[in-house]
Amino acid sequence: MSETSDPHKRATAWRNWAGDERCAPAAVAQPESIEGISEAIGRAGREGRRVRVAGAGHSFTDIACTDGLMLKLDRLAGVLDVDRVSGLVRVQAGINIRELNRRLDAHGLALENLGDVDAQSIAGAISTATHGTGARLQNISAQVTALTLVLADGSTLECSRERDPEIFRAVRVGLGALGVIAEVTFRCVPAFTLHGVDAPAPLADTLERFGELALGNDHFELYVFPHATTALTRANNRTERAPRPRGRVSAYANDVLLTNYVFDLFCRAGRRFPSRIPQLNRLATRLVTNSERVDRSAEIFTSRRLVRFTEMEYALPREHTPEAVRRVLDVIERRGFAVPFPIEVRTVAPDDAFLSTAGGRDSGFVAVHMYQGMAWEQYFRAVEAIMDELGGRPHWGKRHFQNAETLRPRYPHWDRFQAVRAQLDPEGRFANAWTDRVLGPVHPPGRSPAYQSGQPSVHPADD
Repeated sequence: MSETSDPHKRATAWRNWAGDERCAPAAVAQPESIEGISEAIGRAGREGRRVRVAGAGHSFTDIACTDGLMLKLDRLAGVLDVDRVSGLVRVQAGINIRELNRRLDAHGLALENLGDVDAQSIAGAISTATHGTGARLQNISAQVTALTLVLADGSTLECSRERDPEIFRAVRVGLGALGVIAEVTFRCVPAFTLHGVDAPAPLADTLERFGELALGNDHFELYVFPHATTALTRANNRTERAPRPRGRVSAYANDVLLTNYVFDLFCRAGRRFPSRIPQLNRLATRLVTNSERVDRSAEIFTSRRLVRFTEMEYALPREHTPEAVRRVLDVIERRGFAVPFPIEVRTVAPDDAFLSTAGGRDSGFVAVHMYQGMAWEQYFRAVEAIMDELGGRPHWGKRHFQNAETLRPRYPHWDRFQAVRAQLDPEGRFANAWTDRVLGPVHPPGRSPAYQSGQPSVHPADD
């Protein structure tokens, strides 16, 4: 059904990928153009509804939930322009990372860094500061050079580092609270090959050498199963060698059978018999052996995720990362938490987006997970207490218990973000329960911090 014949369909219940966040929007729209986005927002305004955009649902919070209008940008998923010389690529915001990787590869280009999940819409990934790993590499939002935003009044705004830089620094990690991202321009790099090495290593030694390992590889991460003394390390480095894609049988055996089905079996056993989790975790680490891959960057970065879970992740000053991991492992032992999932540890370079979790500092990321159907809140609260003491900032798309009052001191540019928010969405059209809690209400006009850069270049929507 087209956007013009039924711009606001009655919505059915929506839920996220993990299945533990649900909402019942009053209406849903799937626009096919920027004009369609503007029309949908305008109608929501006339009906007194708030608006949120839902992507692939890979956030673990209620960030996308609404009882008003839910926008889905699946029909805005094209590549609009590719300049192979400059590396600048303009895309529609609803394209998912998997399809973007495929289209970039066809042009001999790639994003310089990615996370390990490729199902997200690109707008959702940049809006929540989604990241990969690499001590000298920034998150996905920092690879953005320009954005087109549809505002609460239906007008469009184009911003970049040169054009309305204050707005650009806010909207790059805008949490869906400033408007609807319609188009994104990325700075891409020539397609490249990675040599990936997965290897078990002594945990104590790996944590002791964490800074050296992070800086000594293009991309380094580690996984730590509670109750085990072995870390599972992953180092990916650029190589001039030709890609050697795995055969279908080999890829299925590793990515589906071992990484997903066998691991899911272990988690199910741990859920049913929590006292066996230490033994199961140690067995899981013994099953992992050295492996090497040489393939295109996107094939190395991303992996299939079939096991359902919920997650919390915190960004810390990089030098505090080993201490954070040790303390999380200690609290699991002392308090007897049943945790069948490994702790994941990564690094990211600083950037300048106002609400980037890595904003202004070299960062380490520590992520904790809990298998579906298992109690997670007490464990996550205990982990969060550790992260609070170490200067942690929660990942915007993952679980945490913070609010605007506790978050404001962690972000030097918090008030600058709020000033842009008050200017672009003074009535809170793009708010929901999550933004009310995590960002607080929009500051009333005249009470927000002074806007820094003058008036933005706002262009009236087409009649």
